[in-house]
Amino acid sequence: MSTSITVTSLSFTWPDGSPVFEGLDVAFGPGRTGLVGINGSGKSTLLKLIAGELAPADGTVRVAGEVGYLPQNVTLDTTLRVDEALGIAGQRAALHAIEAGDVSETHFETVGDDWDVEERALATLGELGLGHVGLDRTVGEVSGGESVLLRLAALLLRRPDVLLLDEPTNNLDLYARRRLYAAVQSWPGVMVVVSHDRELLDLVDQIADLRSGEITWYGGNYSVYEEALEIEQEAAERMVRVAEADFRKQKRELTDAQVKLARRKRYGQKMWDQKREPKIVMGARKRAAQESAGKHRIMHEEKLAEAKERLDDAVEAVRDDDEIRVDLPYTAVPPGRTVLTLQDLGLRYGPRVKGGLELRGPERVALVGRNGAGKTTLLRTIAGELAPESGEVRAHVPLRFLPQRLDVLDGERTVAENVARFAPGATNNRVRARLARFLFRGARADQKAATLSGGERFRAALAALMLAEPAPQLLMLDEPTNNLDMASVRQLTTALESYEGALVVASHDLPFLESVGITRWLLLEEGELREITPEAVWFPA
Repeated sequence: MSTSITVTSLSFTWPDGSPVFEGLDVAFGPGRTGLVGINGSGKSTLLKLIAGELAPADGTVRVAGEVGYLPQNVTLDTTLRVDEALGIAGQRAALHAIEAGDVSETHFETVGDDWDVEERALATLGELGLGHVGLDRTVGEVSGGESVLLRLAALLLRRPDVLLLDEPTNNLDLYARRRLYAAVQSWPGVMVVVSHDRELLDLVDQIADLRSGEITWYGGNYSVYEEALEIEQEAAERMVRVAEADFRKQKRELTDAQVKLARRKRYGQKMWDQKREPKIVMGARKRAAQESAGKHRIMHEEKLAEAKERLDDAVEAVRDDDEIRVDLPYTAVPPGRTVLTLQDLGLRYGPRVKGGLELRGPERVALVGRNGAGKTTLLRTIAGELAPESGEVRAHVPLRFLPQRLDVLDGERTVAENVARFAPGATNNRVRARLARFLFRGARADQKAATLSGGERFRAALAALMLAEPAPQLLMLDEPTNNLDMASVRQLTTALESYEGALVVASHDLPFLESVGITRWLLLEEGELREITPEAVWFPA
């Protein structure tokens, strides 16, 4: 029997009563499946249910084979040795004891048939770019991105039949991503991956689209899925237009019928009043007319109800493609104007950025480099959150910084109150009118920041910074697409298209960087900030 995951009549509800799934049926077979959907649709929850980390309220989850699960937020005990994190410490110790002459039966039982476990571990680490990480080192000695790869290495060594990956490229630099892509491409079993990384999703064999508690399947990778979805949506929009026309027609016909029936009723009443026919005849005619009118009215009302149902179904098939639309004229920076100057900068928690750097006009700069190179520290220093150890940072225009943690928002304040903090001179009506353009309309602007989903929280933080007074003419973003679904990434891209100031983005998401029109690529490496070509980013040496 081929390895598979079978989910039957699955129901799951959060402790606060919010339903996630009600009677979900789905099966995942051999091959690589990309599980996509908007933030909050239940992708991570479904992976946890399959992995056994959550229990369903009803229904069953059956997996043929062993499951390996890489969660979205990987946390490893920093005091563990690498071989312990890989789950092979006991086997290694037994092997070394046997090699030293200890032939205790316990050691042979521990090793089992896996005599080459140490060689396999080193080979797996090498394939993931962790060849420099010795098995006796501690987890605390590796970077955050390397700890994600270390957890993946542990799963690969177990050789599970089913591999579940939840946003595996978050916090991985470009080099580490390339290693992960290679591991995904060579995976022989069942894989289900949740990701917003287009490059990763273009390596899968099929897409499972989770929407409103149901899954729709699309053959091919993410690019093929997008093309199919576009065709579907064009057809759905045509159906809406046809259904709207039919609904208007049925409304007109019902109105016309009601007018005709009213006229007949007035004529019959006139005949009754004038008593031109025998009373018994007029009574029979009146009853027949009323019965006919009732049937006529019911027929038209039923037709109208059916037309309304068809319209509702057609509208439901069209996805909510709301986009952020903002006009930010005060963010404009004239070409050639100096925006930012750096000179021989010594960073508090990082290397020294040698030499100088100058940003001019509405440049769009991508800041790239390996994990731990100091990109976040550099941005925080430019933003004034950290004082430089040496050298000079000078911003010549108003600037705003959106960190990875999105801690610019006060969780106990509403979205509108958070934005008002950054624009104290704006009236409440003005704040709400501008927030509506960021898709916070009406009551949504009154939600507390702590209750927002990941995508909503990011959008609220972006609104607070871009609507701030004075308007930011230099905007700095640190890994802005982490944990954002594809729809939210598109919304971010649209918002940045409206921004007319200078932009600095630290990111490993190359398709996103290209989509926002990057004009300069800066690599931070070994304490040196230098300009590189786009080709050098896509194909690192």
